[in-house]
Amino acid sequence: MTEALDRAAELIEGADALLVCAGAGMGVDSGLPDFRGATGFWQAYPAYVRLGLRFEELADPVHFVDDPTLAWGFYGHRLDLYRRTVPHDGFRVLHEWGARVFTSNVDGQFQRAGFTDVAEVHGSIHHLQCVEPCTDDVWPADDVVVDVDPESMRATGPLPACRNCGGLARPNILMFGDWSWIGGPSQKALDALVEFRRAHRNLAVIEVGAGLAVPTVRRQAELASAVSGALIRINPREPEVRHGRGVSVPMGALEAITELARRIG
Repeated sequence: MTEALDRAAELIEGADALLVCAGAGMGVDSGLPDFRGATGFWQAYPAYVRLGLRFEELADPVHFVDDPTLAWGFYGHRLDLYRRTVPHDGFRVLHEWGARVFTSNVDGQFQRAGFTDVAEVHGSIHHLQCVEPCTDDVWPADDVVVDVDPESMRATGPLPACRNCGGLARPNILMFGDWSWIGGPSQKALDALVEFRRAHRNLAVIEVGAGLAVPTVRRQAELASAVSGALIRINPREPEVRHGRGVSVPMGALEAITELARRIG
């Protein structure tokens, strides 16, 4: 492990720029739930055990049309959770290193930690759009508060409304089987990331907390590090790096980043 961490620190110090590619595991050390499999999801949300609902079933845009109080119960609870969560110290370290960010997370933790250049490939729970959608408008959810009954996990009271047509609003998150997601803001950030990568050929990539189930983040990390070979894969469960093109660090996010910071100084 010491050898891997030493090599990872060398890759970071020898690079001209740093890109962080983060999956859900990045937020676990901040206290955010691990949705890995039905068991992990139900441990975080025991109410859904009684209802027999899995994450994949709830994260479906059809509920905003067919059962909006169920849909907003799930996303309203998550919105409140993410607002109350304080990013762990690893976020601070990465920010001090001047890292750019690509993430599949929708929690806004990087922005809360001070990052401005964040490409959110699946959108953000902190922004809304129309369910229809009536336009391609996306707006902040800063003033949105959704009351949720803890027993039924359903939203109570008024639901968020579209600021253009007055109909129902939903989070600007790419869900399963989602044909109504407005991806313009995410695409703009992704295009800017492409330009960043083109401008920095000697790029080190820290991939953290990204599993194999949804390989979006892994693919981005491998693509971004293809030229330099400077990939640092931090993952306690699935840390293997293909063809020796990088360094495998089988640790959690906070522990690994803290150890790297000690070496870099």
